[in-house]
Amino acid sequence: MKYFIREWKTFLILWSTQALSQLGSAMTNFALIIWLYQRTGSALQTALLSICSYAPYVAVSIFAGALADRWDRKRVMLVCDTLAAASTVAVLVLLKTGRLAPAHMYMLNALNGLMGSVQSPASDVAMSLIIPKKHYQRASGLRSFSNSLVTILTPMLASMILAFAGMHAVILVDLATFAAAFLALLLFVEIPKTGGDSEAREPFGKLVRGGLQYLNRNRLILYLILFLAGVNLVASAFDAVLPALILPRENGGEMALGTVQAFAGVATLAGSLIAVLMPAPKNRVRVIIATMLFSLGTENFLIALGRTPAVWCIAQLFGWLPVPLMGANLDVILRTTIPPELQGRVFACRNTLQFFTIPLGFFLGGALVDGAFEPLMARQPADGPLALLFGTGKGSGASATMFLLGVAGVAVCLIFGKILRAQQRKR
Repeated sequence: MKYFIREWKTFLILWSTQALSQLGSAMTNFALIIWLYQRTGSALQTALLSICSYAPYVAVSIFAGALADRWDRKRVMLVCDTLAAASTVAVLVLLKTGRLAPAHMYMLNALNGLMGSVQSPASDVAMSLIIPKKHYQRASGLRSFSNSLVTILTPMLASMILAFAGMHAVILVDLATFAAAFLALLLFVEIPKTGGDSEAREPFGKLVRGGLQYLNRNRLILYLILFLAGVNLVASAFDAVLPALILPRENGGEMALGTVQAFAGVATLAGSLIAVLMPAPKNRVRVIIATMLFSLGTENFLIALGRTPAVWCIAQLFGWLPVPLMGANLDVILRTTIPPELQGRVFACRNTLQFFTIPLGFFLGGALVDGAFEPLMARQPADGPLALLFGTGKGSGASATMFLLGVAGVAVCLIFGKILRAQQRKR
């Protein structure tokens, strides 16, 4: 037991308090999405919240990784978290004074995305440094476990606090969780140095190019990242479409949306436990491909064709159960292949390449619903084939969009599956 505590103590402190802060931030984001959709009724305007968060994150990540390798990682995490908390305080002030508008939310989300672009690679490298290599898969499973709990608890807690105490109370809880995580990191977590820290005097441009050059030499990792970029395009469009599909339906609404999202958390919770307990697979790349094909090939179609919250919840179980298995295997591949002194800049390049499709997906999902499929479904007769498949009224266009995303997701998995198998044969 003493040996276990010595090996895991720092990780457990950092992991648990960061997860608590993540819960607070997720509750605020959930409440703001509800607030904005109720005032605009637009899937695209609601999706712009996430677009504004991810766009700066993607745009500067490739440079942020070099900074994370050059600067003290603990200090980077503290500063970025503080500035992100300041933007949350700004939302609270605007809300209390009655001046909160969509434009304010977009700008503040952009600031949060900018801070995340620097904080994320620093945090990823910190996790590699405080966890022994033999525990990478279990640690990744635990991180998926906490993400699952956040997904489960966010809609339930945010909806409850929103109903009984209002938006400002949700934000105050967010700030309290930030304070706990900040103090834990400041006082109780020490992040070891790496051999790469001696490279802090290297030219900044060379540090930036280092990540890209590494990926160019390791094509299997590059293609894995590009595969996940395709998955993220479909998944982010899904996230933009889901509120527009559930909120306006007669058997939908806020409670239904929260319940459906909570089932995603239940599924990832179960998947995380499997990832923690399962033995190492013989072929991690094959597991990544298979899990994503199952996920994208079931969830989108079930939600598109389903008419009740029960079917939507079952779809979430099928769609999210495999995700932690994919994430754990990808995490082990990256952490065991990339040297720690290069991880900051390579992870940052990964963030740019893998996540640049997320703002595109949010925009695409919202635009397809508002500009194409809702108008198309509004013109359909009640007994027409599209109406029989996707229903009638507001929300039916979102169902049609979701079906199209299912087709796109399967295509991405089949195409990249062939490419990745070919790369493995070359190694």
